[in-house]
Amino acid sequence: MNGEPIIKLENIEITYGNIKVLKGINLDIYDKEFVTLLGPSGCGKTTTLRIIGGFVEPQAGNICFDGKKINGVPPHKRQVNTIFQRYALFPHLNVYENVAFGLKLKKVNSGEIRTRVAEMLELVDLNGFQPRDVNSLSGGQQQRVAIARALINHPRVLLLDEPLGALDLQLRKEMQTELKKIQQRLNITFVYVTHDQEEALTMSDKIVVMNNGEIQQIGVPESIYNEPSNAFVARFIGDSNILDGIMHRDYFIEFGGNYFDCIDGGFEKTERVDVVIRPEDIIIEEPSDKNIIGIVEAVIFKGVHYEMIIDSFGVKWTVHSTSALTVGEAAGMNVSPGNIHIMKKTAETDISRIIINETDGGEIITE
Repeated sequence: MNGEPIIKLENIEITYGNIKVLKGINLDIYDKEFVTLLGPSGCGKTTTLRIIGGFVEPQAGNICFDGKKINGVPPHKRQVNTIFQRYALFPHLNVYENVAFGLKLKKVNSGEIRTRVAEMLELVDLNGFQPRDVNSLSGGQQQRVAIARALINHPRVLLLDEPLGALDLQLRKEMQTELKKIQQRLNITFVYVTHDQEEALTMSDKIVVMNNGEIQQIGVPESIYNEPSNAFVARFIGDSNILDGIMHRDYFIEFGGNYFDCIDGGFEKTERVDVVIRPEDIIIEEPSDKNIIGIVEAVIFKGVHYEMIIDSFGVKWTVHSTSALTVGEAAGMNVSPGNIHIMKKTAETDISRIIINETDGGEIITE
């Protein structure tokens, strides 16, 4: 991005007891960006958001806003507003009074308050809801009221801490689109926290992947998905087949019992590497000595594609295809050079201890 960042985090550290929650976080956030902090529970993303908002003070490092250090500046004096997962609406106030609350604290005149409340309710598609009791609203409507209340003071930055977590799947998808439209219409910076990979890929201009108090990768959604920097990112962002490989020379690799051309270089001769292949990038062919041969163990219909588990000499491959083989059938698997992603071997991560609990909305839990 051109210009100076609106928010700059420099070597931010936080320790609770013996646990280092943030380990030297460095992050630049630019004006009008939609930035998502993404990672499993306990990775430090919400703590990072709360530091930006002024609710938590770092024990080391600096927070800068428009080039000025704001360590110690209380939340109400920062040009940011926050929406939490529990919307924190005032149950004894109606919709109008909830949205107008911040302006009344600033003693804005009643005429301007009426105008700005009407503008905000139109923005979030709640025209005519002014007299409604907030307790009578649906979860999605309550969230829209919280958004209107947070935006009415015209913050430079809006912080959102898993605001869609309490909504059902269909409403969550609708609100993803609505939030992105609101951000683009207002032309302000959104910093969004989630553990939902699809949500991050759908909404963000920039994704910051975090784990164990550290930033693993920063990039646009396409680069995060297609060019993960390590095994943790590859596994956390979508489905991946991660295999052991050997780089025999630049642009030529061995994995899965066969040899392939690739587009990566700069490795040592015969260096052992991690190979990442997305399930949708695997080409199913007739078995031959030019591809990886396996036996189909399972076929699951996923709606837009079939997911097949193919066993190749003890290695379980996940393959996505619009057509399905039958269980027990032999399959040949091939991959084009541009879809073979090669990474240097890294220290063992905690990814083996991360479980996606599909029965609980995809929430990440740790053993």
